Amino acid sequence: MTDRILVNITVNGMVYERWIEPRLHLGDFLREELGLKGTHLGCEHGVCGACTVVVDDEIVRSCLTLAVQADGAMVETIEGKSESGAIRDLQDAFLERNALQCGFCTAGLLLTADALLQAEPEADRARIREHISGNYCRCTGYHAVVDAIEAVGERRRAGARGTQP
Repeated sequence: MTDRILVNITVNGMVYERWIEPRLHLGDFLREELGLKGTHLGCEHGVCGACTVVVDDEIVRSCLTLAVQADGAMVETIEGKSESGAIRDLQDAFLERNALQCGFCTAGLLLTADALLQAEPEADRARIREHISGNYCRCTGYHAVVDAIEAVGERRRAGARGTQP
């Protein structure tokens, strides 16, 4: 039997203290220990992006990250970003442009897009495509996803300048 380890992880602003097995992945911790089902586990090899979360302001694949690695860290999930309203503009743009269909990849794409627009507000279509290339979507063909992210980038830049796009 594996010894359990005590971790303290802040998820969406709430501190959780749990005894966990060292081999437990962050995605499983979020889904099974905390009931946050928005983080999807797809390939479990880190290539599909469905399990993307934000750890200490960096996007990570929760299927490749052990929960013990997040001990003392700040984790944001799609639930936290959605409930805070931080990505409402991206969510609206995805809906308006039909950039989501089955929804399995959507949480990971939204978190990835938000991270890009925060780091590179001037990102163009080529940079957007490059940045989301680690997120698989079998439904949309990506064109609508890129359109949505580009539109939000333009709106955010216009808002920062105090003008309308």
